[in-house]
Amino acid sequence: MDIRRNLPLLMTICFLSQMGGFMILPLFPLFIEEFGLSGWMMGVIFALFYVGKVLGGIPAAAIYRKLGGKKALILMLLLLAVCMGGFALSSAAVLFGLLRLLQGLASTGLTVVVRSIIGDGGNVDNRGLYNGYISSSEGGGMVLGPVISGWLALHWPLSVPFLLVTVCCLMAVVAAMGMKSTQEPLVNSAHSVLSTDDPPPLPSPTSAELHTQAMDTSLSNQAPESTISGPTTGLTRLQQLLGYGTVHFLEMSAYAVFLTYFALYAAHIMHWDPFATSLAFTVSGISTLAAAPFVGYLSDRLGDRLLLCMLGMFLIGIEVVVFLNTSSHLWVYVGMLIGGVGGACYMDSFFAHIGDHIPDESRSSVIGKIVSAAEIGSIVSPLVAALLMEVGSLYSVFVFNLVLIAAAIVVQAVMRSRYRLKEG
Repeated sequence: MDIRRNLPLLMTICFLSQMGGFMILPLFPLFIEEFGLSGWMMGVIFALFYVGKVLGGIPAAAIYRKLGGKKALILMLLLLAVCMGGFALSSAAVLFGLLRLLQGLASTGLTVVVRSIIGDGGNVDNRGLYNGYISSSEGGGMVLGPVISGWLALHWPLSVPFLLVTVCCLMAVVAAMGMKSTQEPLVNSAHSVLSTDDPPPLPSPTSAELHTQAMDTSLSNQAPESTISGPTTGLTRLQQLLGYGTVHFLEMSAYAVFLTYFALYAAHIMHWDPFATSLAFTVSGISTLAAAPFVGYLSDRLGDRLLLCMLGMFLIGIEVVVFLNTSSHLWVYVGMLIGGVGGACYMDSFFAHIGDHIPDESRSSVIGKIVSAAEIGSIVSPLVAALLMEVGSLYSVFVFNLVLIAAAIVVQAVMRSRYRLKEG
C-alpha cells in the first residue's frame, strides 16, 4: 500500500472513528439508563465492550492478512456504523449487549489494521512519524467528540449523537474506499512498499533468503522453548511477545483506571463540576494532538524508541501525581498537558518499535495478540480499583494506577537493556 499517499485518508479515518467513540463515551451510561436497566445489567453491558476488545485483535490480524488493509478497514468501519445505528434504535438489554460486544471487536480491529498498515508500509526512518500523525488525528477526535455530543445532548434526544456517529463511520468508509494500493511484492529492503490489499507474491527464495526465513519464524508458530532471536535483538520471539504484551497490558490497565475513576475523583475529592472535568480531558486531547507528530519525528531521529516509551509513561505518572496533590484547576490542567505528551510518546514509539523489530510476515499477528491481551487489563484493572475503593478510598485507586505505570517502565527498561546489550 502506498503509505504516503494514503496517510491523509488514514488520518481522516482515525479522526472520524475516534471522534465518534468520544462522542458516545460520556453519553452511553445516561442513554441506557433511560431504559430502566438495573445497575448490574448496565455493568455487564459496559464490560462486554472490553470483552469484545480482548477477542477482536487476533481475528482482525487474520482478516488483514487475508483481505488486505483497505478491505479490512471498510469491514471494521461498517461494523462500527451498524453498532452505532443499532444503539440509536434499540431498547432491549440483550441487543445493547450484543452491539457493545461487536463495537469492542470493531474498535480493536480498527487499531490492529491501522497500526499494521503503518508498520508494513513504513520503515525504520518514518514509522515513528507516521504513527505520530495517526495519534495526532486520534487526539483531534478526542477533543471534538465530547464537545459535539455535549452540545447535542442539550438540544436533542440522547439517540441523536449515536446517529451522528453512524454518519461519521460511513464517512470513514468512503475515505477507506478512496485508498490506493500498489501491487509490488515484498522485497528485502528497508524502503520497500508492502501491498495490504492482496497477499504479496512470494519470490523464489535464494539460499540466503531461505536462511533468513528460517530465522524469522512467525511468533504464533514459535515453540515456547525456542531460543531463536528476532532481528537485531537479544530476545527470542516468545520473549518479545511476552515483553510487548506485558508493557501494553500495564499501560492499558492504567488508562482504563484513569478513564473509569478520574471523573469520580474530580467530583468527590477535588469537588469539581462536570464542565471542569470535561475540560481536563479536552486539554489532554489537545496536548496529544499537538505533540504526536513532533514526538514521532523525534522517535525516528533518536532511534531509541523504548526510551521514549519509558519517558511517555513517566510523564503520564507526573499527570497522576499532580492531581493527587492539588485540586487547583490550573495545576491539574498543566498535569493533563504533560500527560497528553506522555501518551503521544508512548503510543508513537511503541508501535513503531514493534514495526522495526517484528518481521513483515508476522507483524500484524503480533500486533493483534498484543492489543487483545492488553484489553484484558481494561477489564481487570477497574475491578481491582473498585475493590480498593471499597476497602480504602479513591486516593488508593490512583496509587494503584501509579504502581501499574511504574511496572510498565521497569519492564521496558529490562527489554531496552537486552536490546542494547545485543547491539553492543
